[in-house]
Amino acid sequence: MNFQGPVAPRILITDLVMGESPRWHQDRLWLSDWGAQEILAVDLAGERNVMVQMASLPFSIDWLPDGRLLIVSGRDRLLLRREPDGSLVTHADLTGMSEHPLNEIVVDGRGNAYVNNIGFDFPEGEVGPGFIALVTPGGAARQVADEVEFPNGMVVTPDDSALIVAESYGHRLTSFEIAADGGLSNRRVWADLGDGVPDGICLDAEGAVWYADVPNQRCVRVREGGEVLQTIDLDRGGFACMLGGADGRTLFVVANEWGGAEEMADAARTGQVLMLGAPAARAGWP
Repeated sequence: MNFQGPVAPRILITDLVMGESPRWHQDRLWLSDWGAQEILAVDLAGERNVMVQMASLPFSIDWLPDGRLLIVSGRDRLLLRREPDGSLVTHADLTGMSEHPLNEIVVDGRGNAYVNNIGFDFPEGEVGPGFIALVTPGGAARQVADEVEFPNGMVVTPDDSALIVAESYGHRLTSFEIAADGGLSNRRVWADLGDGVPDGICLDAEGAVWYADVPNQRCVRVREGGEVLQTIDLDRGGFACMLGGADGRTLFVVANEWGGAEEMADAARTGQVLMLGAPAARAGWP
């Protein structure tokens, strides 16, 4: 891999089937291994623990302000909540919104969860527009944005005023203003990424966004407007990234070899998590 910066990344863990949705929480990196149907927590020494087993695909994670884990059960189109005793209950049922699987989630500082749906059966279905749904802390759900071209990773700014979503098929990051009731408005292009195909994203304290890119095998840091600040070239697809560590200045990149969704059933464990120092600390949500 070729890293454009002073320090090359090191490998934190290997042997993932299909890693996704990394989150820094309580001094560990949590992530989903879609192929193994597990949610893992990994410390900085690479020690991993299976926290939840999930018979669903895809599934992404984030936390409510009170510490309870939310899990997107994509195929079932449900948002699940992990209770203190470890049981999983339905936080919101989104089956009435679409027949297609749910994808990514971000929870803001008020406990509102934003969940998106790519709008078609990836990868073999006819491509169609996706949408973003809002799920309130009480579990009420409604659609708040549509016509999103393969919505993927999402972040919310620290003041809960804006949501940025990666439009993978639109080759851009798109921003919405967040209203007091959680609704989204004033849609605009935050950054045109050219040939970039953004997947998972995270936000830093300088207002820049890191995005992982599967077909271009890289992780890129951009500022609003699209200026590229830093690039990490990978030897496999970049699926998601997250800032964390004790000072929030460690970048974690989840990378997998990608030959199509059907290969996940083969359980070839080519996924890994890389880590390296970042120029600015984590900010916002997740």
